[in-house]
Amino acid sequence: MSHPPNPSESSTMTPLERRSSASLALIFAFRMLGLFLVMPVFALEARHYPNGDDPALVGLAMGIYGLTQGLLQIPFGMASDRVGRKRVMVLGLVLFALGSGIAAWASTLEWLIIGRAVQGSGAISAAVTALLADQTRDAVRTKAMAMIGASIGLVFSLSLVLSPLLNAVLGLSGLFMLTTFLALAGIAVVLWWVPAEPARHANHIPLGIMTSLHNVLTQPTLLRLNAGVFILHAVQLAMWVALPAMLEQAGLPKNSHWQVYLPAVLGSFVVMGGTLFPMERRGYLRGTFLTAIALIALVQIGLLMMATPSIVGIAWVVFLFFCGFNILEASQPSMTSRAAASQVRGTALGVYNSLQSLGLFTGGALGGWLVKAHGVPTLFGACAAAMLLWLAIAWAMPPVPAKAK
Repeated sequence: MSHPPNPSESSTMTPLERRSSASLALIFAFRMLGLFLVMPVFALEARHYPNGDDPALVGLAMGIYGLTQGLLQIPFGMASDRVGRKRVMVLGLVLFALGSGIAAWASTLEWLIIGRAVQGSGAISAAVTALLADQTRDAVRTKAMAMIGASIGLVFSLSLVLSPLLNAVLGLSGLFMLTTFLALAGIAVVLWWVPAEPARHANHIPLGIMTSLHNVLTQPTLLRLNAGVFILHAVQLAMWVALPAMLEQAGLPKNSHWQVYLPAVLGSFVVMGGTLFPMERRGYLRGTFLTAIALIALVQIGLLMMATPSIVGIAWVVFLFFCGFNILEASQPSMTSRAAASQVRGTALGVYNSLQSLGLFTGGALGGWLVKAHGVPTLFGACAAAMLLWLAIAWAMPPVPAKAK
């Protein structure tokens, strides 16, 4: 039996949805650009600080950002359910700017660690994605989330090109100061461009803390999505423990690695736009989601079997990885926001983003240990096993309803 089209289910964004998506994606872009500009040169520049020859301290300075992010995403997400998304976003960006300023001022590695920890305490990802979910319909939410994912991918690629150039002029302290200004620009976007929050956040009665957590942590679909985001980002960072060395082994100097990464990221966006959104409109989001997981598992198996690295071979593998990764980055938060009840949406996305950050921390730590103790093939074997485990976990997940409950 056919039904007349429902305007609320149109896949075309309204002007307000476009404004919300663009402004919130810009906040993510400002924040992530500041982080990504630092990462390619951090380990090298940290050597110039007292105790900079201690790999454990340098690793702690790099990884502690993800640890504090992981610990605070849930409290910030819950706070956004209670006091409003934009207030939490401003507070988080203030903390991010403060931490960046401390890192810019730091004259020792210990102060650099403190600055990175304070940076990470500005855990606003849950509040941003929850606000985007509040301000978009289910029919366009994956597209809106994809704009955030695209902004992150683009600034990642841009940072690979700009980081060495800016570091030569500004140094590591200057890059952290630039990050401070980007955070302040993000605050301006929150205050003057992001649309006002829906009125219900001003007058609805939030659930208690334990009730909110219980609702989120006992929902099977959310549990599967949370396990998935942890595994995905652990595998992502673990891969990059070994990939740069493989590219150098293949004959590509480290300052030219962007020539592989940039086309792979940009090409994967084209693939995502041509597959994810049309498949979702046809009702095949679950199938596309599972296919993307399987694709990344095949990428790990391909890297495991790559006896002699070649630039062309690695370039294709990286392209396929980003094809799967970007589809998952766009679909998972959208699915999480739909599966969670509206009054615990911030809490649900807080748990989701917390496990994302902890996945990055775990992937970096375990990836380095696996390469050091057992070699690169063991690393990719472990990554393949993790992705296959996720595929098994996700296989039993029912289709996420079109409307959030």
